[in-house]
This record gives sequence, C-alpha cells and structure tokens, in this order.
Amino acid sequence: MGSVFDEKDFLACCGSTKFGKEMVAAAPFSTLQDAILAARHIWFNKVDVNGWLEAFAAHPQIGQSPSKNHQSPTFAQWSKGEQSTALATATDSTLQELFEWNARYREKFGFIFLICASGRSTLEILAELKIRYQNRPIIEFEIAAQEQMKITELRLAKLFTDKADTAPTIKPLATTNIARKAEDRVKIIGAHMTAATGDAGAKPAHIPNRTRPPITTHVLDTSRGCPANGIEVQLEMWNDNQTRPQFDKANIGGWKVLGSSATDKDGRSGQLMNMVEALAPGIYRISFNTGEYIPDGFFPYVSIVFEIRESQKWDHFHVPLLLSPFSFSTYRGS
Repeated sequence: MGSVFDEKDFLACCGSTKFGKEMVAAAPFSTLQDAILAARHIWFNKVDVNGWLEAFAAHPQIGQSPSKNHQSPTFAQWSKGEQSTALATATDSTLQELFEWNARYREKFGFIFLICASGRSTLEILAELKIRYQNRPIIEFEIAAQEQMKITELRLAKLFTDKADTAPTIKPLATTNIARKAEDRVKIIGAHMTAATGDAGAKPAHIPNRTRPPITTHVLDTSRGCPANGIEVQLEMWNDNQTRPQFDKANIGGWKVLGSSATDKDGRSGQLMNMVEALAPGIYRISFNTGEYIPDGFFPYVSIVFEIRESQKWDHFHVPLLLSPFSFSTYRGS
C-alpha cells in the first residue's frame, strides 16, 4: 500500500496548481520512483505554458528569502534550505551583482532565473546566470523547465522521507517514451514561440565560457529518499573511430578513461572531465560503483552508455542515476 499525499504536498514540490491536481489524480504511489515517473509525465505533457510560468513564479529570486505569505510553508522552507549554500557563501558585493543580473534576466525573459541551487555557491550561480542570459528565449524556457524538474525530484524525495509510512519498494522505470514526448512537446512550444518572430529556422549560437564540465551526474538513493554519498563514478569515451561498441561484443580496449570522482553529500559527482568549450562527439559511458554503496544489492556496478552528436557539442549533459537495491533508472538532464 502506497503513501497518501494531498495537493498541498505536491504544491510544495512544484508551484504549479495543475501539477498538484494531476499528481493527486495519479496517486497513490507505492514508490518514490513511481511518483517521479508520474511527475515527469505530468510536468512535460500535461502542465501547459501558464502552469510552467506559475511554477517559476512560486520560487524566490536567487539570493533572496522566500515570502512568508507563500501558499505552501513547506515550499518556502525547502526553498530556503536549497539556497543555504549560496547565502552562506555570499558577500555584499556578490549579492548586489546577483540582484542586478536577476533583474536583467527577468527583463529579458519575463520570468525569474531558475536553477537547482542545492549545494551551489553564489559565484557558481552568478556565473551560470550570466551564461544563460545569452540564450534565446525558447532555449532558456526549456532549460528553466528542466531545472524545475530537478528541483521537483529532490523535493519528492524529501516528501517521501518526511511522510512515507514505510520505505518504498522500488520498481524499474521505463522513461524513454516519456523523455521523447517531453522533447517533442518542447519542440512544439518552441515552434509557436519562434514563429511569431520569424526566426523559427535559426540555430542557437554556442554559449562560451562554461562554468562546469559538459558532462555531469548525480545519484539519488530512491530507496531512502535522499542523495547517495560516496559512490565512485568513472567517465569514459569510446576511443575507436572505426567501430562502435556493440551490446553483443566484449568491447575490450575501446574505452578511454576521462576521469573519476565520488559523489558528495548532495549526491553530486566531482569533476569527471576537463573544462572544454566544444565537447568531442562520440559515445560515452558513466559507471557507478553501486556494489560498494549497496553491498547486498542486485547490481555490482551500473554503467550508462550514451551518444553525443556533432550538433550537440555545445550542450551540457547531466546524466543522473536514480538507484535502489533492485532497480535503477536515468534520463538526460541539462
């Protein structure tokens, strides 16, 4: 039997009332992963543009405290906690600069700058804001929606930790169709938004001066509803230009290690590769030492293989792992 949550609980995870109502309609959820799967589907396929903007507007501006009058006290409490690192590392000058750039961003895009701020310093957030300010509106709208989903997933994990009656038994997720639908939906929104400007065929210019490596990851322990700390992570690239790795072959010797790290208390890995402007197109693999983290689990390790194409070399790829002792899932974030 799954845990029961109401609309206010889901409103605390995402400030869209449509999202909250749809999550209640989809409930109950017997597992955290069931809730995350439903949340992704609802956010990208059922919540409209106005709902996205409503969710964005519910957040306090980065560097400011949440409003005490917010309809969900839990939302305000979580927002404050997520910005704790930023506020702790801020100075008067960086807060002033952040305030000025927030105002400039809002004037350009029409909504506040949204980023999953957990564990990020003021300088890191400010650098990301300056980079994203250069985006075209449709590109930035998509990035903000992806950041909102990251925040929602972290808050769903907190919700299950705080209120679930029993630890969930995780079921495997099949997210490919949902990710494809979400991508299609963003393309449709983009077509409508760019058609009015006559710029529908334009390609976004590449954004220089990265503040983080182009491939990152984090690990969420869905059986406990919290980030997974201390998991060894290794990033590799397929090093043979003449062949491609195949699932029915040994593929020995074709992988080149780019870097390794371990997840921190927020589940984020350290730097896995050099800070490069253009990412080399090719096939990459991120491996996680899950057997060390869950000795009695089903997986001695987990590897995620993905391909980055020439047209994507300026993009950022966030490839997270949602892990339990007997299942895991992933998706492409931004």
